[in-house]
Amino acid sequence: MTPRRPASPLAALTGRLIVSCQAPPGDPMRDTGTLVRLARSAQAGGAAAVRVNEPEVVAATVAAVDLPVIGLWKDGDTGVYITPTVRHALALVDAGAAIVAADATARPRPDGSTFADLVAAVHAGGGLVMADVATADEGREAAAQGADLVSTTLSGYAPGSPRQTPPDLELVAALARSVEVPVVAEGRIATPEQAAAALAAGATSVVVGTAITAPTALTRLFAAGLTP
Repeated sequence: MTPRRPASPLAALTGRLIVSCQAPPGDPMRDTGTLVRLARSAQAGGAAAVRVNEPEVVAATVAAVDLPVIGLWKDGDTGVYITPTVRHALALVDAGAAIVAADATARPRPDGSTFADLVAAVHAGGGLVMADVATADEGREAAAQGADLVSTTLSGYAPGSPRQTPPDLELVAALARSVEVPVVAEGRIATPEQAAAALAAGATSVVVGTAITAPTALTRLFAAGLTP
């Protein structure tokens, strides 16, 4: 039986903003209802899609917004922890995620599977896959293994990628030149000007998180700026 595949949301993301509605463990914003309200606010502000963490939040967000939901599941905080296994990925599909975001770096996955295994499982369940990468080589390999989008999410956070404050627009440009799937710019994009620069560098879409949805981190930044 041919797996059910919904209409692709990719065309609706072209040239548009994706808002990451997440909060770290222990943050007062880490509450399903609060995160859903962030997603609704993002929709009201013109976002084309939202990126949310964990199946419970994915399901609640799918029920609350009329936007593609990009789901991920962070399990731990070291190594491969963004949707690390096929089990995590399928739970997100079951929760209603249109796109599953997963670590596609060269590091080993905790269940011994490959990124290609995860892609095949998500596709069979009717979803699409966003590959979170740190380098151009990883992006090219992820595309070759069937990723539907490639994102610069892990640049600066995984081995082999540069540690820098601004967004990695060099990686965006390198991926845009070398893969045929859409390239998503994500990571340290703090201003509308940087978001526009990412599109100019070749990104199809831009993800912004902290600069929009993280009041604790933003308050800390301002408070530190006032400290002698």
